[in-house]
This record gives sequence, C-alpha cells and structure tokens, in this order.
Amino acid sequence: MNKLWTPIDNAPLLLFRIFFGFLIAAESFGAIMTGWVRKVLIKPEFTFSHIGFEWLQPLPGYGMYAYFALMGSMGIAVMLGYKYRWSLGIFTLLWTGVYLMQKEAYNNHYYLLILVCIIMLFMPANKNVSIDAKQNPAIKTNYMPKFVLVVMITQMVIVYGFATIAKFYPDWLNGTFTRNLFQPHSNFPVIGPIFSSSWFPIFIAYSGILFDGLIIPALLWKKTRTIALLASLVFHLFNAVTLQIGIFPFFALSFVVFFYPQEQIRKLFFRNKLSHLETAPLKPSKAVLAFFILFFSVQLLLPIRHWFIKGDVLWTEEGHRLSWRMMLRQRNGFITYRIVDKQTKEQWMYPYHDKVSFKQFNMLNKPDGIWQFAQRIKKEYQEQGKDISIFVDSKVSINSKPYKMLIDPAVDFATAKWDYFFHNEWIILYDAQGNPINN
Repeated sequence: MNKLWTPIDNAPLLLFRIFFGFLIAAESFGAIMTGWVRKVLIKPEFTFSHIGFEWLQPLPGYGMYAYFALMGSMGIAVMLGYKYRWSLGIFTLLWTGVYLMQKEAYNNHYYLLILVCIIMLFMPANKNVSIDAKQNPAIKTNYMPKFVLVVMITQMVIVYGFATIAKFYPDWLNGTFTRNLFQPHSNFPVIGPIFSSSWFPIFIAYSGILFDGLIIPALLWKKTRTIALLASLVFHLFNAVTLQIGIFPFFALSFVVFFYPQEQIRKLFFRNKLSHLETAPLKPSKAVLAFFILFFSVQLLLPIRHWFIKGDVLWTEEGHRLSWRMMLRQRNGFITYRIVDKQTKEQWMYPYHDKVSFKQFNMLNKPDGIWQFAQRIKKEYQEQGKDISIFVDSKVSINSKPYKMLIDPAVDFATAKWDYFFHNEWIILYDAQGNPINN
C-alpha cells in the first residue's frame, strides 16, 4: 500500500485534466451546435429515461440549452483548474442527469464520462498549472501519488478488456456485423469499394479484437509503446471519421499520457524542470483505497451479469448497458400496440408513430423501451378514466437476420412487471435452431 503512495511527477495528471476539461466542454457545446440537444431532448414529447428515473425529464422550453451551456462552462473551468472540485462536481451531477434522462442516444463514452468524473473528483489535478494553484500557492505541488496512475490504467484495462471479450461471438467473428456497419459507407469516393469488399469486414473485426486486447499491454511495455501510440491514433481517428461517435476516440487517446514517463510529459508539454520532488511516501489513505476497490469491483460485476440472466443478451438486451458492449449489433424491428377496453371490449391500434421521433422508434425494438412505452399508454388512458389491456406484437431482426417474435403476444402490458435484475418472462427465447422455447 505504501508503494501506491510513492510520490511521482504529476505532469500526466495535469495534462489529462486540461484535455479532459476541453473534451467535456466540446461535448457540451457541440451537443448544442450540432442540434443534438434539440433533436434528443427538446423536440420529442418525452424521453425514454432509465427505468426508475422516469421522473427525470428534460427542462421545458429551451431550458436544456442553458443546461448544456452550464456544463460546457464547467468543462472550461475544469480545463483551467478553476474551483476545480466544484466545477467538476457540478458537471458530474448534470452529466449524470443527462445520462439517466434518456436512452435513445446511447454511447459508451456517456457512461465512461461519469466514471472518469468520479475518479477525477478524487485526484489532485488542480495542484499546479491551474488558476486554483495560482490563487492559492499553498496547494501548489509538482508530485502526486503513484496511486493515480494505477487507478487510471485500471479503468482503461476494464474498458478494453470487456470490449475484447464482448467481440467473441459468431456475428463479429465471421464479419457479419462489421459488414453491415460499413455497408452504408460503400458509396464513399475512393475508399467505398474497399468498405464493400469481402475481406474488409473480416479485417476490421479481427483488428478490433487485437487492438482492444493488446493496446494496454503494448502501451505498458516500453519497446512497443510508440507503435501502440501510432496504432491508437490510426484506430481512433478512423472510428472518429467513419463512425462519428463524438469525443470518444479523442477521450480514449487522452489516457495515453499515463503510460509515458512523467518527466517526458513534463518536458514535452510544460517545458520547466522540477525544482524539487518529494521522495518520502505520502500518507496512505485507506478510505480512498477502499472506495476504489469497491468502485472497480462493481465495474467488474456489471459486464458479466448477463451471463447469469436467462437468454442471449444480443436478443433480450438484459444486462447490455454498462457492459462495454457498444457497436456490437444491428437491431431492427416493427411493433404494434393493441388496446382493449376492458368494459366495452372495443379494440384499436395505438398510434405510436405520432408520439415518438425516428430515433426514439429504435427504443421500441428493445424490451425495456417496449415496456416503458406501454406504461405511458396505460397512464394516458387512465387519465381518461378508461381501464384497458395492452397487447404487443413485436418482431425483431438482429444483424439483418430473419425477423422473430420478441414479445409474448398474450401478455397484458398494462399489468406486466419489469424485472430489474433477471429475465423478463414475456420476452420470447429461442434455441440454437431458432425455435421458440418455454421460458
């Protein structure tokens, strides 16, 4: 434990704080400028919040523009090291709110941002090259505990490790998913024919496995570090251009600073020599160590929970989120909601197309979205004084395979419950031959 608190140069943490603050500011202001806030949070009548947080809905009117502008301002404050923990704390609360209030636009980096925000709240990232240190010289230091490196690298080991494991399934290994993923780009000039070739999807599939599986060891080993950096640049910039997944490629690249010698980072970016570096171990914090043991233990458990839930997670989506399973499958489907008035026995189809946006329709291909929307329908008719039953006809295709029935059509969704932790019995399961099996 004492070794974890050995003082080392804090240049990587200072540089990461600057990168991190810039990126979260870019994410916030960019969401406004690209129309993401309007499309996802302002224009729709409602959002698909995480179950249990349905009360958490976007601010009315143009309130979400101010919300994201405040987040962007907090990002700039983090970058400059101004009121660091207050700025980062406010951003963390606001960003977590955005994450919980909508699932329509889901990306790995939304979850990763929350995790890294929590980590950075514990880190002495404002102890130098910051407004805080300039205003209060007493906090100014040029060292940090080695613990910081261990925490940051552990976080990336978890991200890349589970991303690697998740790719070991048939549709990834045979190139089915990657072929579907790049098919829309086949009309690109010059590179379009490459995207539509027979070998390219296989190359991308196995390159993805090798990169995710080897990048951390390669960055840790001095002899392969530069090659790993170049590979990271190519991999993440390719993803940024072709997949358009926001700041995630640049966010992932920013962690590279923790793998290079601290004095090299300082010489390259801060251009000043250390006047003095503490040599005695800093005082260990058992409370902080206990927190991070719990923090990472939860992260290790969440991605494996779907192995203990009945059914294939690709089909049921149960245990999919918070598991580093992004960009693994293509999901398409169609659905109808049949309403039955219990008193008059009158039946009709609910006009959901008038209630959801194009992006929100994708949520109606997923069990949690189907259930949540049924609860909205139930509430709507209850307010009209009607006692109804709701029956769902849903068929879904995974990775362009034949459509199959997803939901038991005999289940009344006005009374159906959502199981937070285990399998929902109203999701139809299939055997290896594609035949329905009894739940």
